[in-house]
Amino acid sequence: MTRVTVLTNPASGHGSAPHAAERAVTRLNQRGVDVVAVAGSDPAHARRLVEGALERGMDALVVVGGDGIVSLALQVVAQSGVPLGIIPAGTGNDHAREFGIPTKDPEAAADVVVDGVAETVDLGRIVGADGTDIWFGTVMAAGFDSLVTDRTNRMRWPHGRMRYNLAMLAELSRLRLLPFRLTLDGTELDTELTLAAIGNTRSYGGGMLICPDADPRDGLLDVTMVASASRTRLIRLFPTVFKGTHVGLDEVHTARAKTIGVECPGSSPPINAYADGEYVCPLPVEVSAVPGALTLIRPA
Repeated sequence: MTRVTVLTNPASGHGSAPHAAERAVTRLNQRGVDVVAVAGSDPAHARRLVEGALERGMDALVVVGGDGIVSLALQVVAQSGVPLGIIPAGTGNDHAREFGIPTKDPEAAADVVVDGVAETVDLGRIVGADGTDIWFGTVMAAGFDSLVTDRTNRMRWPHGRMRYNLAMLAELSRLRLLPFRLTLDGTELDTELTLAAIGNTRSYGGGMLICPDADPRDGLLDVTMVASASRTRLIRLFPTVFKGTHVGLDEVHTARAKTIGVECPGSSPPINAYADGEYVCPLPVEVSAVPGALTLIRPA
């Protein structure tokens, strides 16, 4: 590892990412690594910078920020063989959590880039009816949680976590079962669900183990289906997700497949899919596991 490109999302971690990047770059330089540091002014600009760096050649792409900047990087490095290193500096950091990358120590994460091992792992791929075609690393979700995120994104006040909490309360007041059609490796399932989460890895939302048995090395996706129209039961279920014990509850069912079609026919408003915490597209979508699509640097 002699030459890497370091891409920073300046907005990650409420603006703390640039400081984390500075610390990580200093450590990489101390370890004898030549660093080309770039920071995109917006996602499109950042992607152009990364594509340019790929063309010039590098030993690895290292991103500094949260799951959003990792998601952007995946669109460029998937199936390229270029290793991806992560310096966590976001709010959720679910990619880093999955692979044991230190989340609160930029220097230690930089040491992983130098001393770690490059492992090929699976990615998920989402193809939407609207032409969307994207990669994701952690979890795709649709249903109650995506409705909460939709509402959060429409709100201008308050700021921070409180906005999300208020959006959740508003959606809880309108809680209902949604008409889902899931097609699991060709087998169709028509059901009513609160939400469906499809995991390449175990967690989303900063450590919520929504798909606690997902393995990004098995060539399969895990599906967690929650069906509860009771606000009280859903609120009681919520803390169990952080331990992954929710999958033992009556309202929760799980499945595993390589390719999954997800539809929510007749739902009003239309249900959107989110993956790696980012908006993807409206349903319907087809989600597939792509074995070995990412080369990731993790601790040895």
